[in-house]
This record gives sequence, structure tokens and C-alpha cells, in this order.
Amino acid sequence: MPEPVLVSIAAALAAKSAGALYELVRTRFARREQAEAALTAAAGAAPESAEVAVLAAELEQVERVDPEFAEELRANWAVESAGTRAEHGGVINQITGTVNGKVLQARDIQGGVSF
Repeated sequence: MPEPVLVSIAAALAAKSAGALYELVRTRFARREQAEAALTAAAGAAPESAEVAVLAAELEQVERVDPEFAEELRANWAVESAGTRAEHGGVINQITGTVNGKVLQARDIQGGVSF
């Protein structure tokens, strides 16, 4: 049986609630037909479903043969599962993925902005 953290990751992937993490896994699973099929089958499945369990097992197998992927998966999960949330009046700025060009993240800007 996969580690509980892998089951949690699989459940988040099934719900597609972890965008950057989903892309990481989808890209890595593209190399393995069985793993890719498990990711597809788990889409929209309940956290306790057989499909999520199969996905967790696939994550475990890929982690076993690819330590670099395992490290990246768990680092991304730590960020995704941190539960970052803004309190009253707060703002959370977050960028995931590749950025080409300039980015401005802010809350209240008074006056102009130029790059």
C-alpha cells in the first residue's frame, strides 16, 4: 500500500486541484502508458476510490525508479498542500509554471507602474 502522502497527492490530482503538481505528474507519466492511464482514470474520482488508489500506486512505482521526480513531487506537494490563504484584507500572489516576460504582483498600487 502506498504511503498516505501519495494517496493524498493522488486524490488532489484526481480533483485536479493542484495545477502545477498535475502538470508535473502528467509530463512524467507520459513516459509510461500504464501510469498515464491511471492518471486519466482517476480524473474526478472520489479520494477513497479504487482509481485514486491505483494512481497512488503508480506514483509510488515512479518515485522508486526516479528519485529526482520523487523529490520534485514532494517539494511541489509541500507547496500545494501548505494551505496558503489570505486573511481579511490580505492578498496572496502566486505564479506557477514558466513565465516569459515581466510579472507584477501587488495588492494596492497608488500611482503608476512601469517596467
